Amino acid sequence: MPRLGYLSSRDPGSDAARTEAVKAGLQELGYTDGQNLKIEYRFAHGKRERFPHLAAELVRLKVDLIVVAGGTPSVQEAQKATKQIPIIMSGGGADPVEMGLVQSLAQPGGNVTGVTNRSGELGGKRLELLRDVAPRVTSVAVLYEPANPSSVLELQEVLPSAAHALKLTIFPWELRTTEDFDKALSIKNIQQSHSLYVSPGALMNTNRKRIVAFASRSRLPAVYGRKEYVDDGGLIYYGADLEASYRRIAYFVDRIIKGAKPGDLPIEQPTKFELVINLKTANQIGLIIPPHMLARADRVIQ
Repeated sequence: MPRLGYLSSRDPGSDAARTEAVKAGLQELGYTDGQNLKIEYRFAHGKRERFPHLAAELVRLKVDLIVVAGGTPSVQEAQKATKQIPIIMSGGGADPVEMGLVQSLAQPGGNVTGVTNRSGELGGKRLELLRDVAPRVTSVAVLYEPANPSSVLELQEVLPSAAHALKLTIFPWELRTTEDFDKALSIKNIQQSHSLYVSPGALMNTNRKRIVAFASRSRLPAVYGRKEYVDDGGLIYYGADLEASYRRIAYFVDRIIKGAKPGDLPIEQPTKFELVINLKTANQIGLIIPPHMLARADRVIQ
């Protein structure tokens, strides 16, 4: 029975949607955990310092392949732990070529393949959508993780030009540990900002309910890089169809189990993007969503 290591940057609760999508994709291809496939789950609970230990643990278990449910830093730690065991990315993070994870998207080489959503590159579009639903916004507080290369790149190279074009002022706030949230989410500058932008990352995703509650309590229009935030009460999500991306992981698992080398499997990028608006949240914070925005949305949560 093949053994699949599943290494997540989150905790089991916040990772449930991703886990279930991967399992659904596997079942479509005939794989059921405990019957013809054994899945070893390891969760970092948003603590990056746990990654080396968890990755090494999966290597010691001699799993046949590792699915990394996290961004670039997560994949890098898995690569440090093994150069032989195939590693499948699940979509997060920056450009895998620029980050040195693979040689190219078409011919990855090495032991890494999978899906890349390159979420940070969509930052400009997210700011534009935030401005569309809240035209009076003039400033935005950006929550980001300095340990996440994708978030840093987004803050330094993507958001500034978009903000300038939209006449928005950016106030960046870095978060390094869970303990930072109590301080950051009560700082007067954030509370007095007109809106909130949450860059994706392991720490952010693990604390997403706290962030969503803060935005709602402070009546801040907020845009997110992960759809789970909007399902939990966040206002806007724009990005790749994450469920489709997660289900696609099963294709790579199946090919590798059947003998394909990860370095020969081209890395895939999303072909479908979606806009999700939580109308219930908009009503709660006193925001009227323009009709044309609701018409553009792929899903509206009532």
